[in-house]
Amino acid sequence: MILKTPIHHSYHPSLRTPNREFSRRSCLYRPTLRTLKLKSNTIFISNCISPSDEVTGSIAQISAIEEEKEENTAVVGKTHFFEETSEQSREEFSENESLWSQMVEIAKFSGPAVGLWTCGPLMSLIDTAVIGQGSSIELAALGPGTVFCDNTSYVFMFLSIATSNLVATSLARQDKNEVQHQISILLFIGLACGFLMLFFTRCYGPWALTAFAGANNAEIITAANTYVQIRGLAWPAILIGWVAQSASLGMKDSWGPLKALAVASAINGIGDIVLCRFLGYGIAGAAWATMVSQVVAAYMMIKALNSKGYNGFAISVPSRNELLQILLLAAPVFVTMMSKVAFYSLLVYFATSMGTKTIAAHQVMIQVYCMCTVWGEPLSQTAQSFMPELIYGTNQNLAKARTMLKSLVIIGALSGLILGFIGTSVPWLFPKLFSPDPEVIQEMHKVLIPYFLALCITPSTHSLEGTLLAGRDLKFISTSMTGIFCLGSLLLVLLSSNGYGLAGCWFTLVAFQWSRFSIALRRLTLPNGMLYSEDLTHYQLEKLKSV
Repeated sequence: MILKTPIHHSYHPSLRTPNREFSRRSCLYRPTLRTLKLKSNTIFISNCISPSDEVTGSIAQISAIEEEKEENTAVVGKTHFFEETSEQSREEFSENESLWSQMVEIAKFSGPAVGLWTCGPLMSLIDTAVIGQGSSIELAALGPGTVFCDNTSYVFMFLSIATSNLVATSLARQDKNEVQHQISILLFIGLACGFLMLFFTRCYGPWALTAFAGANNAEIITAANTYVQIRGLAWPAILIGWVAQSASLGMKDSWGPLKALAVASAINGIGDIVLCRFLGYGIAGAAWATMVSQVVAAYMMIKALNSKGYNGFAISVPSRNELLQILLLAAPVFVTMMSKVAFYSLLVYFATSMGTKTIAAHQVMIQVYCMCTVWGEPLSQTAQSFMPELIYGTNQNLAKARTMLKSLVIIGALSGLILGFIGTSVPWLFPKLFSPDPEVIQEMHKVLIPYFLALCITPSTHSLEGTLLAGRDLKFISTSMTGIFCLGSLLLVLLSSNGYGLAGCWFTLVAFQWSRFSIALRRLTLPNGMLYSEDLTHYQLEKLKSV
């Protein structure tokens, strides 16, 4: 049916179209346009309000059209409701599927990365096992020796974390030139820090060991200094290798660095057996084997980086602004790592004052503990490699970031329980692998319970702290770690002064680890935290832009 509208023909000629559509194409005065949809037909009714024009139409027909339109709207609303319900169901299924797929993705990345973190403690553990079969004094000397070499190297962990964070962020922006420049200036910083540590070891190594172990332990200091001076030759290679390794991990590649460290571990193990057991070089032979293996590992790390299209031999001197940018990211990380290193060093310090047998037992337990805890480090590295893109990258997805954190914590909890049982079984059932001395074995068995409690929570703690580092919540993590260190040190002094012995040291470590876990978990689950709020200005990302 056609609606006819009387009009003033001298101004508005009527237009009729074959598909039953009407429109008023022109109007001398202000038009009001209403569009009504009825099935496949559309009727345009234009009202021109003027003294000379009067628009009339069929009110009943318009009312019928309006009623049918409301019915259609109701049907569409019901359909939309069912679509929303179905969409919610699909989202729940997709979330469960995403959780599983992320756990698989994490396993593929962190599986090879486990080898990266186990190689360092494995080298020290091999040294401990080989030296322990020959001399209790040299075994005790490995305590301050490995603290000076291994724990001091963790002071420069900020290089590793800064490299992973900056490379992962730049790759999220797909800027390859920026990645190459960052790697070049970080390699320069690593090389400079390496030569600085080489100088410090040569000049102040004996003084540091004497201050740490005490002047009364002259035999231990002499053996420890021999170990430290030889291993100190590898300082430049160690830090350069860390930068190259972290760059590969920031590119989500864990296989290349794993191959390098696998070769290094083999060289270290064979060198220890040949130099210590067959040639009788003792602690000096163990140090030479470890030093050579670390140099080889650094070279292979750089070659692995070159295979990805980057020049691992290119070194650039950073400008003042670039150095400041890196320091803004590295300084809180440095404070965090220093707190950890200082706490573990205090454990060795208080154990050293308890006698040769006790320090030998603590050396074995802390080396086995470190060997087990590094299995949780890949979870931290996974968070630092994958989270930046989800939290503040171009493809920001906070829901997926929360799901990934859930996956990391679940894997961490399972890993912690497995590592706890396996790690406790080794010194409990096979203590003679490290020392045949019954007094040393007795001291080892005294700390098995706190050893298990501290170990089982560590992987989950690594996953939470790795997420905080990825989100660059650096002020919080450095402040909280400093506070935990101060309280832990106070507790350590109280337990040691009250005669709790080595068990007091290890129960303090339990409190230290569980405090880190609780505080990090609380921070990440806040409603206005980094995983729930898209406003990341309070993390001062503007100041932490990559160079």
